[in-house]
Amino acid sequence: MDLTLLYRGPLASCDYDCPYCPFAKRRDSRAQLDADRAALERFTAWVAAQDGDRLSVLFTPWGEGLVRSWYRRALVALSRMPHVARVAIQTNLSCRTGWLDDADPATLALWCTYHPGQTPYERFLARCRDLAARGVRFSVGVVGLPAHLPHARRLRADLPDHVYLWVNAAEGHTYTDAEAAVWTGIDPLFGYSRTPHRSAGLPCRTGESVVSVDGEGTVRRCHFVPDVLGNLYDGSYRAALRPRTCPLAVCDCHIGYVHLASLPLYDTFAGGVLERIPTPAALTHPPRAPGAAR
Repeated sequence: MDLTLLYRGPLASCDYDCPYCPFAKRRDSRAQLDADRAALERFTAWVAAQDGDRLSVLFTPWGEGLVRSWYRRALVALSRMPHVARVAIQTNLSCRTGWLDDADPATLALWCTYHPGQTPYERFLARCRDLAARGVRFSVGVVGLPAHLPHARRLRADLPDHVYLWVNAAEGHTYTDAEAAVWTGIDPLFGYSRTPHRSAGLPCRTGESVVSVDGEGTVRRCHFVPDVLGNLYDGSYRAALRPRTCPLAVCDCHIGYVHLASLPLYDTFAGGVLERIPTPAALTHPPRAPGAAR
């Protein structure tokens, strides 16, 4: 079986204080951190035992995972498992990168976000250049707030040409066509993020070949649909895997709508769906974003 797992454990603490994030500077207690570590170690052990399946894993923690040693260990271990096709994590890239020496760069990838005002620009850029020198697959992005525009332009000019710079539409922000054109000049695929995608009744790969898993092993089709499919650790989720349509009116998050079969994004991001790396051709001739709610 080929299966993609979107894992989100109890971790909810972050070392940044972004004004647009509800988890900014949130602190987990020692007990909460211990619970998160135990949950992640259990999940990693489960993946290791599934050597008859082909698995891909994306960690989408509410907080920042890579400042925690157990996430770094998990990524290294998973990257070395022959039945794991890809393991990636969303990160602010605030941690040092030496731990990557032990990982398999053919399997591990990073989805990095630059948060202006939270870290010196040159430090973030140096980390990106270090990743490139190590041969690590990674994308870089920013939130499309007006104040972030000069930072995004600077990043695009300074990053290696092969590194994709994505732009996430800011939550609750409406973009005029002129504003959207400016952001599209930086990220040719910004149109997919600009407005939510109508998804009700449309086929989606979640619940069939993609599932969401929490720290207790509870399996749902995705992070945004609360219905439970079963549990990872007792295997009850397997019987529930089947083709499904989306029950929600719209999907407005990349980790959700990238799996909509009605969108061409599996071709656009072929080989890089989890780490948000599109094919070079997709950036040269980006597909039009169909079905976006207006």
